Amino acid sequence: MSKIIVLMGAPGAGKGTQARLLQERLRLPQISTGDMFRALMKTETPLAEELRPLLTLGRLVPDELTIRVVRERTAQADCRGGYILDGFPRTTAQAEMLEGLAAEQGHALLAVLVDVPYDVLEKRMTGRRNCPVCGEIYNVYFKPPAHDEVCDLHPEAKLVHRADDNADTARDRVETFERDTRPLLDFYETTGRLRRVDGNRDVEAIYADVEKAVNS
Repeated sequence: MSKIIVLMGAPGAGKGTQARLLQERLRLPQISTGDMFRALMKTETPLAEELRPLLTLGRLVPDELTIRVVRERTAQADCRGGYILDGFPRTTAQAEMLEGLAAEQGHALLAVLVDVPYDVLEKRMTGRRNCPVCGEIYNVYFKPPAHDEVCDLHPEAKLVHRADDNADTARDRVETFERDTRPLLDFYETTGRLRRVDGNRDVEAIYADVEKAVNS
């Protein structure tokens, strides 16, 4: 049966990488609310007219309007075999609306959490460095360059450490995720829809379990 996959994970958990692999290997479209909002802003549809003033002013989009955007996008032909949701649902109310949408579309629904311990998440965020020339990403804890602070491919380029990749910011981002996402995790746990995958391993090992959960 076709599935809607709600992929979840704290900042630094590697959720984006897993979403990309699912998209490439299972041929499932990745549906991001952010991408949908940006695409709609370029159109002149009635739905876009409702959305435009909210996004222009930086206001939260109401749940009812968000689900309408999701419904419109997922009604397209590429979603008939299922799809991956990124950034939706964000609230229990949205999760309940998604239940109705899944029933309408004839899809099963599954939530997969890429679970990573806090201390590992902090090292993933604070240890990040990137090359200003080619964009290659390193991590001083898990994937250090061959020579300290310079790119392996461009030894003349000193690696960049973003100012917001610090311990305080990492802690705030994880705490925000825990606070905002906990009700959703409880919702999917209660309904028997949550699968937890150990995200503290290499990418392929994580993917193997994610795909197993999706196909179960």
